[in-house]
Amino acid sequence: MLAQEIIRIKRDGGRLAPEHVQAFVQGLVSESWSEGQAAALAMAIFFQGMDMNERVALTQAMMRSGTVMEWASASLNGPVLDKHSTGGVGDKVSLMLAPMVAACGGFVPMISGRGLGHTGGTLDKFDSIPGYQTAPSLALLRQTVQTVGCAIIGQTGDLAPADRRLYGIRDVTATVESIPLITASILSKKLAAGLQGLSMDVKVGNGAFADNLPMARELARSLVQVANAAGLPTRAWLTDMNQVLGLSAGNALEMFEAIHFLTGAHREPRLLEVTLALGAQMLVIGGLASDNADARQRLQQALDSGAAAERFARMVQALGGPADLLERPQSHLPAAPVVISVLAPRAGWVAAMQTRAIGLQVIELGGGRRKASDAIDHRVGFDAIVGVGQRVEAGDTLARVHAADKDSAQAAAQAWLQLATLQDAPSAAHAPLIEAIEGVAT
Repeated sequence: MLAQEIIRIKRDGGRLAPEHVQAFVQGLVSESWSEGQAAALAMAIFFQGMDMNERVALTQAMMRSGTVMEWASASLNGPVLDKHSTGGVGDKVSLMLAPMVAACGGFVPMISGRGLGHTGGTLDKFDSIPGYQTAPSLALLRQTVQTVGCAIIGQTGDLAPADRRLYGIRDVTATVESIPLITASILSKKLAAGLQGLSMDVKVGNGAFADNLPMARELARSLVQVANAAGLPTRAWLTDMNQVLGLSAGNALEMFEAIHFLTGAHREPRLLEVTLALGAQMLVIGGLASDNADARQRLQQALDSGAAAERFARMVQALGGPADLLERPQSHLPAAPVVISVLAPRAGWVAAMQTRAIGLQVIELGGGRRKASDAIDHRVGFDAIVGVGQRVEAGDTLARVHAADKDSAQAAAQAWLQLATLQDAPSAAHAPLIEAIEGVAT
């Protein structure tokens, strides 16, 4: 089947049959499709879209392009579950959620990604832990999930290789922002992981890929409908990304916050609410809780009893990290040599944040990549962030900058003063949970 004829069908607004989709995916893996041809079809899909049948066909074909994990032979005594976020600034939910769900009886093989654009990546946070293997063998992944209940790793070369090639092409051809292609990219990896249930966190706001509610709702519905049609029970939450989630943004700093969350030293309320909501969806889908209230109670108990923290510690050790990370995080996580406070120039209430720009500031500090080959400074970023709706007095700390040197620290502090808005009257923050997407209604 000629590649140019498949491209022509979609270019002219036609519908791709399953055999067309399969030929495209096989061509990606075998490289019988050139980068130009793959880019042309991606651009045609970007402009012409795909209906639900096409999206399901593309998702399943990319899922089958490599290894599809099966868990029946592992004799697990619980469901295989996962959560995925579309990305945000300070989004460290996965770090706590995987061990919380494991402590409630689920098994979580969480395949995560690195930072993309202004958003931080879960794998980059785990790279701040010395010795932790974010790319273990499939055998070690299976063993860790089986014995600990959770493993947070990156995509291996065996899982959905067609997606890996297509994403690289999309990234350099301005075709990333296609809801059908985003849907297939996310779900092909989740289906290849052998999941039995999935919770999607679709961020919306000035720090999210979807900066408006209609777009976020369209993406969430696409993910839920395609996943369910492909045999993966899935629900979604639309969650707010109009401010940094939690108190920190930056790899080691977010790991510190996650450890404090798990051990009970501090749990920022918005971060707790989002984590409980997504975890509750996972437990209900997996049959581990009778309803949302029951699920939230079980998750809170996993936190308060220390069971979730214990799972996290075992996961870190099983994947090569230090056994005493939770007891002595300051001895293992890297610390920036320069830390300065951003001081409020006057009294007032924090009314807004330019969240995307804050994520870009983390990159300016060295905590993200300008290009794929860039090394990351895991030490840098912001913490002690004062959230929207909180009052400060003149001279109070709005945030702390962690930097490699004084010049970059001072530049980031000056930038922060332009990115957080103070006003004289109280301002309410957006609710962290916006809308649940649970059915297949359009």
